[in-house]
Amino acid sequence: MQNRIKSLNSIDKPREKLLKKSADSLKDYELMAILLGSGVKGKDVITLSKEIIKLFKSDFENISLENLLQIHGLGKAKACQIVSAINLSKRYLIQNQSTKITSPNDIYEELKPYKNKQQEYFIAIYLDGANYIVDKKVITIGTLNQSLVHPREVFSYAIEKRCASIIVSHNHPSNILKPSNEDMEVTEILKQSGKILGIELLDHVIFSKDGFISLKEEGVL
Repeated sequence: MQNRIKSLNSIDKPREKLLKKSADSLKDYELMAILLGSGVKGKDVITLSKEIIKLFKSDFENISLENLLQIHGLGKAKACQIVSAINLSKRYLIQNQSTKITSPNDIYEELKPYKNKQQEYFIAIYLDGANYIVDKKVITIGTLNQSLVHPREVFSYAIEKRCASIIVSHNHPSNILKPSNEDMEVTEILKQSGKILGIELLDHVIFSKDGFISLKEEGVL
């Protein structure tokens, strides 16, 4: 039979345990209980916390507001608290592992491995809500055109990982840093697709071994 939080000795209550010892001494469900603060009608906070942790252990990478709300008794307010805590933690963890994009120069630094390629590489950089890089992917290799760079291919990963925005880029092996008509058309298509999906296209950077141009700085975006 599971202990109800009201029947626990003061030393065993999660908050008191944290104050007297440390966060490292608490079990996962005890940390969750502190985050929730209270249970719900018919379900104390310990029971509710254990159910949430069970869900975490089964598929933490895909935790969302929708699947948290499948837990009986967990309302929107508490589910939002959990999702917010997860994403805030992820952002600070990512800071130690990833790069924050603050300017086109930061983008160019990420693209340098492709600057000497003899074919055109179209690359998407995926960002979280704080503009830290989630991932970087080559979408296509070859001459840029509308049929080759389809919004589905560009945005599918962003949707899967719930990215806040993307940056696209491609190299010009000719070293001519001037956007072509195709470059402009593809940019506009991706910009409009991003608006529909709620994933902003922040920039399109055209680069070569000698430098780059930002279509955002050029006033295209």
